[in-house]
Amino acid sequence: MKKTEKRIPWESLPDTLTAKQVCEVLEIPIRRVYELFKIHVDYGGIPTFQIGASIKVDKKDFKQWNDRRESNNSR
Repeated sequence: MKKTEKRIPWESLPDTLTAKQVCEVLEIPIRRVYELFKIHVDYGGIPTFQIGASIKVDKKDFKQWNDRRESNNSR
């Protein structure tokens, strides 16, 4: 299966994402997602917030982060 065929449409994602969902969207290991969570946003990290012990990602913030990442990779 081609990578583009597995892509999860943004519209189908919930408003708040878990690390596992980010992992599935980006098609990277969950370990790397947690590394990106720890990096400050100014240095390329994914913007997150915490609810209790859970780290979450706002879908809108994640889309902006991903769009910037993709535009930087296409240069």
